Order: sequence, then structure tokens, then C-alpha cells
Amino acid sequence: MKQYFFITLILFCAGHGAKAQYTTAGKIEYERKMNVFAQIADWHDEDENESEWITNYKATNPQFRNYFFDLYFNSNKSIYKPGQEVEANNKWALGEGPAKENIVLTDFKTGQVKAVKLVYEQKFFVQDSLRKISWKEKDELRTIMNYKCHKAVGKICDSVYVVAFYTEDLPTSGGPEMFGGLPGMILELAIPRLHTTWTATKVELITPKEADFAISEKGKKVNEKELYQTIQSSLKDWGKWATKNIWWTVL
Repeated sequence: MKQYFFITLILFCAGHGAKAQYTTAGKIEYERKMNVFAQIADWHDEDENESEWITNYKATNPQFRNYFFDLYFNSNKSIYKPGQEVEANNKWALGEGPAKENIVLTDFKTGQVKAVKLVYEQKFFVQDSLRKISWKEKDELRTIMNYKCHKAVGKICDSVYVVAFYTEDLPTSGGPEMFGGLPGMILELAIPRLHTTWTATKVELITPKEADFAISEKGKKVNEKELYQTIQSSLKDWGKWATKNIWWTVL
């Protein structure tokens, strides 16, 4: 009887020492990693030889560009914003996209999202309802930061596939940029056509302060559709370069 009690006590303590389940508040650090060389490869036709300047660029620059973002969240809202700076990333890099300084505030109770986006030289303040993505669940599982994550696939802009891995142990339905709508927090996101991934590198189980959710409303006020149309019109002479820049803008 004593032996049975001792084993039960060990199992009880071990269970309480494991990672807490269903955490509804915290801070997540994401590393955004973009393959610049793959971006450049999209700019010229496969039957064309690589130009000398591209060859020189690839010889003197890193293949990947990394940026960090922080996501503060609780059961009611989340905010995604630039995190720690990486010194090598302080100057503009070829093909990196215009989404380095995005700030996105999501209100789960009202179903509204506010975002500040600097698109080249113009700042926009976007206000709209939460983005709806028709996610399709897949069987694949992955462990990210010790959390069991489920795979889901969706689309934006009608044809751009998005791959997400989310965990039900963080049941807040959020993620990087404007992505969410799954039964848990997205800890990894990939957009293959942008050669870019967002991966959680740190999860802190803290209670964010109200000040953490502050967002400036400066900038040209638009909704998502108006932003898309404005950027599409501005980049109409960019040819095939325009499309991917529009995708970056509507993240």
C-alpha cells in the first residue's frame, strides 16, 4: 500500500511539473527568415543566364535575412510588432519585402484588427474585420518550443498557399502578422511563394501589460481592400515584381 501511494505521488508531481496546458497569456518571439537568393531567382526567367550583378550580389551577401518580432497575447487580444534588432539587418536588403515594421493589433472579442504598415515611403493605418482563411487540417504533427503542433494549410490572395503549425496548448487563436483563425496559437508559418518562414524561438508565460497593446493610429486610413487596390495601382508599372510586393503588403 505504501509503495502504491509513493508511485502515485511521483506521477502527480511529475504531471504538475510539466508544461502548463491551455495557457491564455504570454509573449512569443518569432524569427522571420527569408531566402533572398530564391527571391532573386524569381525575377529572371529560368532560360536566362544570371546577370553579373546578381552573381556579385550573391557572392557578397548572406542567402538568408532574419528579423525578429514579438507577439504579446491574452484571451482577448494580441499585438505583433518588431522585436530585437539584428545589426546586419539594419540596412535594406535586395528582395526583402516591405513588411519589416508591421504592427498588428487583433481584438478577438470585437473581431477587429488594426495594423500600421510602412509600404516603402508611405505609412498606412489599416482597420478591418478579422481575416477569414479557410484552413484545411492535415495529419502532420511537429514539436516547436516543446509544444505539440498541428498542421493546417490555407490561402491568401486566392492563390498563395500558407502553411501553419499551431498548438492547442496556447488556445488563443492568433499568430504572426494577420494570421489566425485556428484552434490555437500559430508557432510556425510558411509562405513558400515568398520563400519566408516565421518560427517561434521563445515562449514566455507572462501576463502582458495594457501598455504592451498600444498602437499608433497615424497613417493613411484604409481597410484591407483599399490597401490592396492602392498598392496595386502604385505598382502597376513594376511588371512581375509587383505581384509579390502586393502579397507582402497584405500579410
